[in-house]
Amino acid sequence: MKTLIIAIDGPVGSGKSTLARRVAELLGYVYVDTGAMYRALAFKALRNDLTLDGHDAELVALARATRIDLRAEDGTQRVFLDHDDVTTAIRTPEVSQAASKIAVNPGVRQVLVAEQRRAGEQGGVVMEGRDIGSVVFPDAQLKIFLTASPETRAERRWREHQQKGDHIDLQRTLEEIRERDRRDLQRSTSPLVRAADAVVVDSTAMEPEEVARLVVLLAKDKSSAQPG
Repeated sequence: MKTLIIAIDGPVGSGKSTLARRVAELLGYVYVDTGAMYRALAFKALRNDLTLDGHDAELVALARATRIDLRAEDGTQRVFLDHDDVTTAIRTPEVSQAASKIAVNPGVRQVLVAEQRRAGEQGGVVMEGRDIGSVVFPDAQLKIFLTASPETRAERRWREHQQKGDHIDLQRTLEEIRERDRRDLQRSTSPLVRAADAVVVDSTAMEPEEVARLVVLLAKDKSSAQPG
């Protein structure tokens, strides 16, 4: 069967990363976490005390001068920023908020989208983000728009941090989810939108494995139908 480019988009906390990793594992594909690229750059910007809002040219220059590598090691994806492993460091609430701010910078997105296209152009990849099916790979053979209620997404995010020992407030997490949704939907460059040909999957009442198996079935159907 022909290998595909599988694009998974959706709002923050919908379970895109979990889904993409599991689908890639089940299909033997490469998993590309585009959000990790924005987080890594945001982490570096915070470390350098750069202004995050607006269309600051310094951020674009930083993106061009930064090397971000995503590597599969021992069954997990590790994120390297200028050769340093920042996999854990980029998963804080502060970096998450910073990443959503720099993501509205058109120049930054241009640099990182080019990197994402190079990573996935050969197919056999599962790529997740907020504009994969609409901007990065509009010709992806399978597009999934994964969603869930804001309350469900906030609880999932809260539980993730609780498991890591981070004590954050659930109500504040819900407020941050809604703020991220507003920012992602209203940004002028590559806003969060559902591609017209995307399959909408609401994971509010579904287990992660259930969602993954559904996407794998869709992928196999698409793959069988592809010429060559």
